[in-house]
Amino acid sequence: MVPLLLVLLLALILFGAGFALKVLWWVALVVIILWLLGFLVRGTSAGGGRGRWYRW
Repeated sequence: MVPLLLVLLLALILFGAGFALKVLWWVALVVIILWLLGFLVRGTSAGGGRGRWYRW
């Protein structure tokens, strides 16, 4: 009985980790797309003279 519970617990943990990693991949993809779009829509008259849309 205990080994069965351990296997089920391990399967649940691995399923949860896999789902979390899949969500993180989608979040990373959205962030990269927004980052690339920021370069496309940046203004040429930003402060600093270089036209950067970020502050650092």
